[in-house]
Amino acid sequence: MGRVKRPVRFDLRPGEILAGKFEVVRFLGRGWEGEVYRVRERGTGIERAAKLFYPQRDRRGRAAAFHARKLHKLRHCPLLIQYHARETIDWRNEEVTMLVSDLVEGMLLSGFLATRPGRRLGVFEGLHLLHTLAAGVEIIHDAREYHGDLHDDNVMVRRVGLGFHVKLVDMYDWGVPSAENIREDVVDLVRIFYDCLGGAPRYARQPRIVKEICRGLKRSLIVRRFRTAGALRRHIEQIEWD
Repeated sequence: MGRVKRPVRFDLRPGEILAGKFEVVRFLGRGWEGEVYRVRERGTGIERAAKLFYPQRDRRGRAAAFHARKLHKLRHCPLLIQYHARETIDWRNEEVTMLVSDLVEGMLLSGFLATRPGRRLGVFEGLHLLHTLAAGVEIIHDAREYHGDLHDDNVMVRRVGLGFHVKLVDMYDWGVPSAENIREDVVDLVRIFYDCLGGAPRYARQPRIVKEICRGLKRSLIVRRFRTAGALRRHIEQIEWD
């Protein structure tokens, strides 16, 4: 018998049953590691999110185990999705790991920006979003951990009054946590803020309070001023408006 070909995509259909416990409701998204589906728990009707890892990118379940352990360790961080369970399903004679977590309502930040006039946020809105992100990532940094993959396709947002309800999806394993990992998270947070306000085409016209954070998007200047997400959060709280 020839070697079983690993799936390029799972492409699960609504109604399919996973691990005998979850019914597929609909496809939510696809990334480098795998695919995410909205699923309904049989017997309770509770809806969850299920991430299925591509076997070729989850050797011996290591990637899934990394995500599960990290989400459990950081379960008190309000920005992170709450992990529930790990399941193994059979897919074309091959074991596939599935992580089940809370279902998050909202839109990816990239999609949310696409609905806004000019595909950008105002300065006040952007600062609210950045403060929420920085305060949440600060909890991760205080636990001597890092996110490792912050960008607008890994941030889920839902508008709530003047602010935002925010969740982070996916994390990346760059190895043992280090000061360098933490600094990269901070640079990524500033880049998200910069892009949300319109990026390079609008930067020259941004007010002083924006430029004091973005610092021309020069990494060395950003990390010199903000060594952790906590430092960035405190700076935003102390802003003096002209």
